[in-house]
Amino acid sequence: MSPLRIGIAGTGFAGRFHLENVPEAGAQVVAVTSARAESREAFAAKHGLRAFASVEEMLPEIDILDVCTPPSSHSEYILAAAAAGKHIIVEKPLTGCFGSPETTSKVDMLAAVVEETRRLKSAVAHAGITLGYAENFVYAPSIQKECEIVVKSGAQILRLVGEESHSGSHSPVYGIWSIQGGGSLIAKACHPLGAILYLRRKEGLARSGSPIRPASVTARTHSITRLPGFEDRGFLRTKYQDTEDYAFLHVTFDDGTVADVMASELVLGGIYDFVEVFANNHRTRCRISPVNVVDTYSPRHAEFKDIYLMEKLHSNEGWIPASADEGWSLGYARELRDFVECVRHGRTPQSDLDLAIDITLTIYAGYVSADLLGREVEVPRS
Repeated sequence: MSPLRIGIAGTGFAGRFHLENVPEAGAQVVAVTSARAESREAFAAKHGLRAFASVEEMLPEIDILDVCTPPSSHSEYILAAAAAGKHIIVEKPLTGCFGSPETTSKVDMLAAVVEETRRLKSAVAHAGITLGYAENFVYAPSIQKECEIVVKSGAQILRLVGEESHSGSHSPVYGIWSIQGGGSLIAKACHPLGAILYLRRKEGLARSGSPIRPASVTARTHSITRLPGFEDRGFLRTKYQDTEDYAFLHVTFDDGTVADVMASELVLGGIYDFVEVFANNHRTRCRISPVNVVDTYSPRHAEFKDIYLMEKLHSNEGWIPASADEGWSLGYARELRDFVECVRHGRTPQSDLDLAIDITLTIYAGYVSADLLGREVEVPRS
């Protein structure tokens, strides 16, 4: 059986780690496209791929479109791939509302996102294709082990806490709502929220045959680095045009249980990612990053200046919890393998379109709540 042909849209950070983690058996990245000709040509030359001027030009030559572009382009590419009968991998967030927060209310944004997710779901269903939502937290070893514990022990989860924070995004367009669809809440809280909604879904299916889903949210968002009194020492990214750099989301599920998610651009010392589960029969700490597999010490930055140890470090100096294999610890390898196997065998991915839609609508309901200074807002159904 010939390998599935994957074409990557986007040559940035996500495009690179997707390429590095495509399973050796069953799939092969053969093509790439990007808005900038010099980027796609350089990426193609480095990795032995064909470069295409557009997604539309690339689609006839591939079996799977892997969307690693900024969020504002996701819907366009999903719809194009579905119309061509091509399977899809799409980076988070799935989609959003890309108007200006100065002229578009959050209520209108939420309504627009509901309609957009309905359109995407209809297109994917009509095409009969597989869509894998690239939420790597779902596939992280710690989350997969906790899922096993919950399902096999018949646990009832009572509350969950999760966070993703660091010192700011790699993307040069991060912080612009019209491209990203929001700030920390959509771009970072989506990770722990994705793992949390996944675990509740699996718990509900195991206990009663129906997923436990988010019913309502309360949220607050803040722009700490834009406060008049913020003192910039040069370590945190501060270029946020019209998006928040801190978010807190409180989720109430349809069974009355709860979860709390935090996200920010205000944390030094590398990525800070975790999910903690409090159940009626156990408690689990899922360390996503750092995972404390390897600790290494360098007396000065120059000794390790060319060695990658951990994302978002400012200096390779002192004691550092180095990443031994981020493809494994952050779930990237398991994620891509699941998507390829699901396309091969007609299965539904662990992280699928329904989960992606629940995450997106929960977050945009959170934006409505934040505009109302934390008032409770119902999470709509797509």
